[in-house]
Amino acid sequence: MSTPDISQDEIDAIYPKVAEIIADALGCDEDEVSPDSSLINDLDAESIDFLDIVFRLEREFKVKIPRGKAVEEARGELSEEEFEQGGIVTDAGFEKVIAYMTEVPADRIQSPLKSAEIPKLFTTETFCKMVIREQQG
Repeated sequence: MSTPDISQDEIDAIYPKVAEIIADALGCDEDEVSPDSSLINDLDAESIDFLDIVFRLEREFKVKIPRGKAVEEARGELSEEEFEQGGIVTDAGFEKVIAYMTEVPADRIQSPLKSAEIPKLFTTETFCKMVIREQQG
């Protein structure tokens, strides 16, 4: 399953609205939100906030973002066993995550990576890409 390429123009077109939704959901100022803000590490989001953000994005952009979609897409054609073992992302899985999440600064993606920590990598731009991918459907 390959993901269509997403242009910077496409991201720029929806970024202001996505940033506004994220700031609103997290109760922070929009100027605290940047494209590479880690929602968890920089903006203090919790997993429950992700559900709220996804719900708001779905409503705003008229798309359906299945839960777990980003991790599933990052895994690509790898089976769960090939992607992670004992909760740790395999070397092959690690390469997939890096290739899929190009918006995340490389120094934030450390090996060994626990699969449960992948959402900690999510940035404002990650959510932009989720919306665009669903729009491209």
